[in-house]
Amino acid sequence: MKKFIIGVSVLGGMLVALFGFAVNVFADVVAVDDEVVKDEVVEDRDVESEASEDETDVNLPELFIKAVNPGYTVGGVANTGEMIEIGNSSGKMISLAGATVGYTNSSGNYSVLYEFPENSWITGESILLRLASSPDSGLAAVNYTKTIAMKGELNLKLGEDVLDFVCFTGKTGCYKEFKSASPTMLVRNEGTGLFEHLLEYEPVYDEGGYFVEEAKDEERFGGVRGHCRGLEFSELLSYYEASRNEQFIEIHNSNPEQVVLDGCVVRYKNKKYVISGVVGPDEYFVYYPQGFGLTKNPTNSNLLELVDEDGVVVDFVKYPNGQKRGASYAMLGYDAAGEEIWKTTYLVTPGEPNGFQEFKTCESGKVINLATGNCVKATSVSAKICPAGQYLNILTGRCKKKESSEVKQCKEGYYLNPETGRCKKIKENNGEKFEVKPEVYEENTSFVALYVVIGVVVVGFMVLVFQFRHEIRKLWHRVFR
Repeated sequence: MKKFIIGVSVLGGMLVALFGFAVNVFADVVAVDDEVVKDEVVEDRDVESEASEDETDVNLPELFIKAVNPGYTVGGVANTGEMIEIGNSSGKMISLAGATVGYTNSSGNYSVLYEFPENSWITGESILLRLASSPDSGLAAVNYTKTIAMKGELNLKLGEDVLDFVCFTGKTGCYKEFKSASPTMLVRNEGTGLFEHLLEYEPVYDEGGYFVEEAKDEERFGGVRGHCRGLEFSELLSYYEASRNEQFIEIHNSNPEQVVLDGCVVRYKNKKYVISGVVGPDEYFVYYPQGFGLTKNPTNSNLLELVDEDGVVVDFVKYPNGQKRGASYAMLGYDAAGEEIWKTTYLVTPGEPNGFQEFKTCESGKVINLATGNCVKATSVSAKICPAGQYLNILTGRCKKKESSEVKQCKEGYYLNPETGRCKKIKENNGEKFEVKPEVYEENTSFVALYVVIGVVVVGFMVLVFQFRHEIRKLWHRVFR
């Protein structure tokens, strides 16, 4: 009997120990799961959420980038709202001599958007810069001429020193890129020093916060450093028809005043060619290459650069393979992302605004073969009349059936495939049938621990009964006899 009591005590101690072990295992698993969740949250953070509400008193540079908007197409008008706001944290007047605002696009190409004059000053809390071609260009202290795109990097320099920068490429270390479908502005929180995409922001235009001192008379000549800023390539013709003398490079002056071109340089294949002349505001200058010729139809893209006398690349253009004889390569505006649109056009307009013509103009008696782009003899069609529902193909002189302009209607449960014109069955998938439910590790682990305890109790009980079977039988007889 004494052995029986000792055995029961030992079994009780084992059960208590096992229960404590199960509780500890459960607590550790929950703690580990919490730690994993926390780690996942930390790893999922982006640059825009790294600031805490307690982070304040950040030391901003005296001159810093305050906000940027790449502009969006609104109501068919491109670059609406494009602007850059430069802040002044010093509370005093600062000289802007040698300061530049530059932009690096997603391809890694850098260009100066604006260089402040030697005698310019900021006196207020900010300066507002806007794209010259934007609808609100008049609501700014200064205008720049080369648009910024939805992704890239903006920097503010003083000479070669970078005072401030912000990148918006979506890559590690950068903020999210802009989206044309959901317009935002990238605005700096001056308390934390970090930027954030805002749906609404009204930049400050302080008309008296920026001024330029009157230049000396001898400095008004066009050879002042940086005077080529605001010039841009607008058209070029490389694939001439009869003579290389037909080749030209057109430059547009987007400045509000005329520019003396002396000192401006065209760089091609690492060689510089000086240009000279005068181009009025919003006018075009046509440069006919002297001492060199453009590759007619390059295998790879050929690079042309417009360089100021101080070595800064003002503008550049790459003209690709695919040039057509007698056609030019022209800038025809901007796309929704703010990038320049260049196309090969048969409407060649040296010295005038550009236009687009897809096919060459044919001589009398010939028409364009749309399949090849060549001029072919037109078939006589004066007497031929096609029946209703057909039209006359002027290339072949034959009648062809008109394609129906009506949109094909599909029955319920089907949709029209625009590529094939056929109805296809809609595959239902709202996501519910394939929902992935996360596993609850805490519950699974607790059940396992419980099963372990129960198993140990059962085994221990069976061992105890077997070990003390004789004593149990004697105790049974004494109690129930």
